[in-house]
Amino acid sequence: QVQLVESGGGSVQAGGALRLSCSASRNINSIYRMGWFRQAPGNEREWVASIALWSDNKYYADSVKGRFTVSQDNAKGTVHLQMTTLKPEDTGMYYCAAGFRPISRVPSRFTEANFDSWGRGTQVTVSS
Repeated sequence: QVQLVESGGGSVQAGGALRLSCSASRNINSIYRMGWFRQAPGNEREWVASIALWSDNKYYADSVKGRFTVSQDNAKGTVHLQMTTLKPEDTGMYYCAAGFRPISRVPSRFTEANFDSWGRGTQVTVSS
């Protein structure tokens, strides 16, 4: 089973930027896609962005489109989430996830069911 470790969280003011990283180890060649989710207190975990590792296709939730960028570093087995123009509503625990199963049709919005392994999360706090 792949292990995922997130890093890069922190506290910033609105309008600031953060770069999250997710390092994968073990069986990384079996990963089809990786994604980022976030969860604010009292809310359900929501999908933020995904990247298909073989095609490098990238997908974003409408709430972060144009502000967040997901990328991969194949050599290091690492996926990044560059977050800019951060807003207080971006606050939450950010989780990295890996999916091992191919999907026949890319959904308009990924869900937890599209992923099989999860990291423990890294906290992002954006103050106004």
